[in-house]
Amino acid sequence: MASNQNQNLSHKAGELTGQAQVKKDELLNQASGAAQSAQNKVSNLSQSAQNKASDASQSVQNKASDESPTDIKDQATHLLQQTSEQVRNMAQGAADAVKNTLGMNNPNDPSNQNNTPSNPSTRI
Repeated sequence: MASNQNQNLSHKAGELTGQAQVKKDELLNQASGAAQSAQNKVSNLSQSAQNKASDASQSVQNKASDESPTDIKDQATHLLQQTSEQVRNMAQGAADAVKNTLGMNNPNDPSNQNNTPSNPSTRI
């Protein structure tokens, strides 16, 4: 009888180990997908920023005869600041997406409800 119980416990332990491995693999696949998606978004944004900078440069060259060097410099500075902010925001969004997928949210973030002691996560 005890041998049968040991076999049942061993069987259940094996099942749980297998389920844990499957869950781990699923989470790793999700994280990999999120990281790839984030990388694609940053790459696309970078290309877009390069295109905008090129277009702006051409526009500035076309307008150079009508505007002072200070105006051109101010426009270029403004464009670079906007582009820089867009890239920074996209990179932060990508990093947040990866952290969310991996369950590595910042516990001090008030918008994060998954890792607070009053609302413990039930995810495995």
